[in-house]
Amino acid sequence: MRIGILLITLSLPAWFWSCFNGNKVASAPKETISATNQEKPSFYDLKVVSLDGETVDMSKYKGKKIIVLNVASNCGYTPQYADWQKFYESNKDQVEVLGFPCNQFLGQEPGSSDEIATFCQKNYGVTFQMFDKVDVKGDQQHAIYQWLTDPSKNGWNSEVPSWNFCKYLINEEGKLTHFFGSKIKPDNQEFMAAYK
Repeated sequence: MRIGILLITLSLPAWFWSCFNGNKVASAPKETISATNQEKPSFYDLKVVSLDGETVDMSKYKGKKIIVLNVASNCGYTPQYADWQKFYESNKDQVEVLGFPCNQFLGQEPGSSDEIATFCQKNYGVTFQMFDKVDVKGDQQHAIYQWLTDPSKNGWNSEVPSWNFCKYLINEEGKLTHFFGSKIKPDNQEFMAAYK
C-alpha cells in the first residue's frame, strides 16, 4: 500500500504538468522559416528504424508536410491514434504522420515492436508510419528528437515533449514550423491554421 501511495505521489507532478502544458503551441519566427542556412543539419539527413526493423531515410518524405508524434499505448491521449489516422487518410497525398513510441512518461509504452504494431492496427487501424521505440528526452535522446528540440539544429525550437502525443510540424522543405502540446488534435484551430 505504501509503495502504491509513493508511486502516485511521485507521478502527480508529471501528470499535473501534462494537464496544464498540453495545450501549448509554439511556432517558428517567419524569418527563421524563410531563411536558408546550409550550416544547419537537415531533417532529411536522418534515418530511423521502423517497427518492422527497416531503416527509413527521412529524405523519402521530401515535398510533403510531416507531423512527428511521440506515442504511447497506455495513455489518456492514446485515443488520439484514431484522430491522427483519420487526418492521415484524408491528407496522405500532402502529409506524412510519423509515430514514435516512447516509454519515458510513466512507462506507458512498455510493449515490444510487435506488440505496439498489433495494438495500433487492431485498436485504431493505424496505417501511418510507425517507428521503433525511442527516447524523446534525456541522455539517450534519439537523433530525430535531438534535431526537433535543439535550436542549433532546427533553427528555433527547444520544446522537448513534456508528455505523450506532443506534435512537431515540418513543412515541405524540411523546416520545423510548429510545436503542439499533448492535447492538440487535428481539428484544433491553431493546428489547422498552421497546417494549411
